[in-house]
Amino acid sequence: MSEHQHLFKNLHANMARAIVGKSRVLTLSLVSLLCRGHLLLEDVPGLGKTMLARALARSIDLDFRRIQCTPDLMPSDITGVSIFNQQEHRFEFMPGPVFCNILLADEINRTSPRTQSSLLECMAEYQVTTEGLTRPLPEVFMVIATQNPIEFHGTYPLPEAQLDRFFMRLSIGYPDRDAEIRILQQQHSGHPIDSLEPCLGIARLRELQQAVERIHIDDRVLGYIADLVQASRQHPLLELGASPRGALALMKASRAAALIDRLDYVSPDQVRKVAVPVLAHRLILSQAARLEGRRPEDLVAELLRQVEPPVLEQAQAL
Repeated sequence: MSEHQHLFKNLHANMARAIVGKSRVLTLSLVSLLCRGHLLLEDVPGLGKTMLARALARSIDLDFRRIQCTPDLMPSDITGVSIFNQQEHRFEFMPGPVFCNILLADEINRTSPRTQSSLLECMAEYQVTTEGLTRPLPEVFMVIATQNPIEFHGTYPLPEAQLDRFFMRLSIGYPDRDAEIRILQQQHSGHPIDSLEPCLGIARLRELQQAVERIHIDDRVLGYIADLVQASRQHPLLELGASPRGALALMKASRAAALIDRLDYVSPDQVRKVAVPVLAHRLILSQAARLEGRRPEDLVAELLRQVEPPVLEQAQAL
């Protein structure tokens, strides 16, 4: 096991102390972080979405801020505002919570489209422009947003432009019986998140991110990614296929998956492993597909069956 894989394993194990029985969800959330992407957690209340964000921030000793999204939340409540300093007779910019490493936008679909749009520049360009001035965000910056997919009263669905800026969409899901018993046992007198200690610093995290960027990806695998994305745009049950940003996200996630799988090159297997969480939320179903009860995840799985992957020999891929 290489040093980078050892670091990842320790980070994953540390988070698993607080998030029980959800190994794949933890892995994919870390893939998003290693690829400098943003994460949308979509699930019913009480399954640990906020805890996952807190565990991630605590495990790497990152600056963590939380926004509770409500209908009256204003864009300046996120990005910051200038306040007049009476002693110095000038305006001073007071940074908003977005100037951090991990920003949790809890129940993001409960705030207005105007406020949701204040995150567009942050998520795409890692900067904030207010009052004609552009201010950079920290080098390590990630938005983790949560939303409840079954409650629509008083909510504002995320527009396609914002959904496309999320690197992945994940669902935590209910724990199985054994995991639920462990959760009950762990929380007799408190939550394990309270005792979670950092196991990685920002400098080592940057090393992991750079290691992902060095993973080799063959042109034939890039062609496979392009074929999947092109097929999504031509599928009869899809009004809108994946964007070029989606193709880039699939490439980056595949490289991170290869690192986790102890490879220094990407095979089609890694592409297939991450395709659903990377692509599904970027697809817009046709009316016929909605009437049939189809889900975007089902159509991504169908694309994976239809598009033939390339055959790579290890020696050629290295």
